Amino acid sequence: MSRRLEGKTALVTGATSNIGWAIAEAFAAEGAHVVVTGRSAGRGLEVVEGIRTRGGHADFVQAALDGSATASQALAQEATRILGGRIDVLVNNAGIYPGDTTAATDEKTFDQVYAVNVKAPFFLTAAVAPAMAQAGSGAIINLGSWIARLGIPVGALYSSTKGAVETLTRAWAAEFGPQGVRVNAISPGVVQTPVPGETHPGEVMMKGTPAGRMGTPDAIANAAVYLASDESVFVHGIVLDVDGGRTTAAVIAG
Repeated sequence: MSRRLEGKTALVTGATSNIGWAIAEAFAAEGAHVVVTGRSAGRGLEVVEGIRTRGGHADFVQAALDGSATASQALAQEATRILGGRIDVLVNNAGIYPGDTTAATDEKTFDQVYAVNVKAPFFLTAAVAPAMAQAGSGAIINLGSWIARLGIPVGALYSSTKGAVETLTRAWAAEFGPQGVRVNAISPGVVQTPVPGETHPGEVMMKGTPAGRMGTPDAIANAAVYLASDESVFVHGIVLDVDGGRTTAAVIAG
């Protein structure tokens, strides 16, 4: 292991499952001290225990990022304290996905999805980025989605929130980049941890792509390590597609 994040500190939201879990593990394996956060204390402590067992540094902070500025600010303050006074890398990964059609989506659901997927990372970034800017360095990584650019019949609400996150990525790159803070996003394809003997419905959505299959969380984690490390020092405001070619290419069977 190259230890590309040696000495860095990181806060990863939604790190108690799937992509967030993989990112937290990958960051720790590369030398970062990671604050894992999520709603479930049981899963969070499981992530932390696994990282520590392998010799990494991690702590858990239970947080329900409901979109309020107060919740985001409280998480930023506690993570900063645990990490010794600074956050070098912020990963805005936490999100919720209701797959309803537009007509079946009620106002309460609409408000909740925008609160968790857009307001929470907005106010968390607002709480973390100024200190990064004052220090003259930092990296913020947002999680977008392939369906922000390729429409599907369900999930209009979710896809619109990810479109907002990708737009914020570019705006924040312009706002904070001149002060040394790199802001980028990753747009995953269909990503799930494989279960032996089971075929996930998402496999159908990846048919006709160059990859021809679903992705695994470690593929997204590897991209996050790159964007968090000094290897991407000249990368600002991009949305990195890690989607098996879902949004860029179609494989036509003969």
